[in-house]
Amino acid sequence: MVEVKHRSATGPLPATLSVGDVSRRSGVAVSTLHFYEAKGLIRSLRTEGNQRRYPRAVLRRVAIIKIAQRTGIALADIRQALEHLPQDRPPSTEDWRALSEAWRSELDARIRALTGLRDQMDGCIGCGCLSVEACPLRNPGDIMGESGAGPRVLVDD
Repeated sequence: MVEVKHRSATGPLPATLSVGDVSRRSGVAVSTLHFYEAKGLIRSLRTEGNQRRYPRAVLRRVAIIKIAQRTGIALADIRQALEHLPQDRPPSTEDWRALSEAWRSELDARIRALTGLRDQMDGCIGCGCLSVEACPLRNPGDIMGESGAGPRVLVDD
């Protein structure tokens, strides 16, 4: 493996980082980085001694993963989105803009659904039934009422 060095104020920077370096720089546990790699979210190279080495660009990818997870985007969706980004360079501002635009409609829909649920709960809190004919949360549209009176929902222990 060829080590390309970049210059910084303190001297040359290695082209690749150890898993510990990535963990310290990103604030993500080593086990989480291994998990991300197993899930195809990030990639590493292996040294002759079989140690992981990550390209510096992985730091930005990890940041994107953490931001996306924080908004509730599933890892499978994150992986699919990251597949369209090059591995050999950090994601650019344009790359991030494309990702965030793609996720925006999903987040907007989730916000609308949660807002609607919150608003329905406001009218329900005083009633205490959560199962009567008109309950929009427990029994929307009284679908359980079609099968007759009495309890109809089985709960597994």
